[in-house]
Amino acid sequence: MSDLSATPTRLKLLSPAKINLFLHVVDKRADGHHNLQTLFQFLELHDIVEIELAENDGIERVDCHDFALPDFDLAVRAAQLISQYRKAGNLPGVRITLNKAIPIGSGMGGGSSNAAAVLVGLDRLWGLRLGESVLLELGTQLGADIPIFIKGHACWAEGIGNELAACTPPEKWHVLWIPDCNVSTKTIFEHPELIRDNPLVSYKDCLEGRCGNTLEPVARKLFEPVDEALSILGQHGKAQLNGSGASVFLPCTSFENARSIQKQLPQDKNIHILRSMNRFGRFLL
Repeated sequence: MSDLSATPTRLKLLSPAKINLFLHVVDKRADGHHNLQTLFQFLELHDIVEIELAENDGIERVDCHDFALPDFDLAVRAAQLISQYRKAGNLPGVRITLNKAIPIGSGMGGGSSNAAAVLVGLDRLWGLRLGESVLLELGTQLGADIPIFIKGHACWAEGIGNELAACTPPEKWHVLWIPDCNVSTKTIFEHPELIRDNPLVSYKDCLEGRCGNTLEPVARKLFEPVDEALSILGQHGKAQLNGSGASVFLPCTSFENARSIQKQLPQDKNIHILRSMNRFGRFLL
């Protein structure tokens, strides 16, 4: 671990995946976004984001994976957004290296997690000391899932996902199936068959298993691999869509229970056993 009392020139940050233990769409807002209720935890699957100060004043991204990302992905956009707080002529540029393990389009929040790591990391590298409230506001401008990764603690979330209350739901083992498709969150939320007036629920409702994912019917209709995963995994318990998908998960009573279920599932599918967690250690270097 690095000495966080000094201002470094390079940081390595853990950038975890997330899991939505449930997700209800409550209504549609006048600004086109949706009010939600959800419960966030993190998963023991993560990217690594390395940020180092550069000699020029630009923002460069280096990819350590064999698939393409847009030039202006969330990590770069986060760096551009927070750069407005740099003092003119005083602060160097940065090189952002992404070591990706979280699948793209899986509903596990990899891009949002990377953006949060960049915001937190550059706040420190540039010595901005903006404070959590400013970082949360910047994150919200970029995406609804980003604030939870800035918080770094499991949270009950409302609004567009940015009204957060820390909580400590049980940390469990999950069988997590990542279907071979890329689900667009925008496509799901714009679909005319999405139910947008689900009743409000409570934290207790979630813990007692009375909540689900109201995006699931649309995701199943549009993406056959998601429907297949939920159908097969659902034979072993209450399987559920994670976020807007494509990943689906099944909570288990223990690692042994999860492993037993995994052995009964198709061996040619992308299936993992992952533990959820309420906190994560952010700084690695």
